[in-house]
Amino acid sequence: MANPEQGNQTSNTEFVLLGFGNLPELQLLLFLLFLVIYFVTMAGNILIVALVVADQHLHTPMYFFLGNLSCLETCYSSTILPRMLAGLLTGDRTISFIECITQLYFFGSMVSVECCLLSAMSYDRYLAICKPLYYAVLMNGSISFHLAAGSWVSGFVACTITTSWISQIIYCGPNEIDHFFCDYAPLVKLSCSDTRLMTLVIFLFTSILTLPPFLLTLASYVCIITTIHRIPSTAGRQKAFSTCSSHVLVVTIFYGTLIIVYLLPGTGTLRDLNKVFSLFYTVLTPLANPLIYSLRNREVKEALRKAANEAMNFITNSKLFCI
Repeated sequence: MANPEQGNQTSNTEFVLLGFGNLPELQLLLFLLFLVIYFVTMAGNILIVALVVADQHLHTPMYFFLGNLSCLETCYSSTILPRMLAGLLTGDRTISFIECITQLYFFGSMVSVECCLLSAMSYDRYLAICKPLYYAVLMNGSISFHLAAGSWVSGFVACTITTSWISQIIYCGPNEIDHFFCDYAPLVKLSCSDTRLMTLVIFLFTSILTLPPFLLTLASYVCIITTIHRIPSTAGRQKAFSTCSSHVLVVTIFYGTLIIVYLLPGTGTLRDLNKVFSLFYTVLTPLANPLIYSLRNREVKEALRKAANEAMNFITNSKLFCI
């Protein structure tokens, strides 16, 4: 509960995102770097969504999950990067209380959805590789839809509860957030209210939405790798292991940095590196996921080739019609 004295205190109506303001000589370089990353991320993920929707051969559970992931990453990146780019370009790092809470809500919801969605995707691959005879029964269109829908609903419901609580507490102290976006921990530090219970509840929610999906994902890939080692063909085994290892790397970076930032005790060293770790799950994974999960797949390459040929034919026919 807030202290009675806080009734006469004025709550902050805006905050300042410090971001990378301690590197003034690198502002333009950081702006150009993150701008390129944003455009590549958006282009790659939107392309995957378009291909999955347009190509009938990609209407399978695996690509349904990949389409969901790409759609999520598109929204996820747009929650963080445009505001960061504006601050780097103009130097104006102020953000209103409503904008801050909104960004926190959508960021928290989408990162929670991604935790659940990645575990559903790993389970899908586990069934396809380790239980191929039962795959059509255990992972049909209805089940994949419910797994994806459950991921979206659980992420947004959990974050609705926590963000509503965070928005009700009083912020009457300093208004500088030592981060490049409105994140839970640096924001709550500015509160004048007693946040011990809220911190405990949010820690429990974060643990539930992070650790079980991570352990399920890890267990699925352990089983997959074990099955891959039984493949008699050396070339086939190497190809499968190469694909699987890249998936494991991205998943480990995503879950690992989340666990470091949100679940491990905030010692001095970890606290200083939080912004760097946050870049991994807010910037790196949305950039890498289209390449790691989709654009290396033979079916996606074929769908992309067909789409390119159709586009070229359309352009050629349009020119002939104009003549």
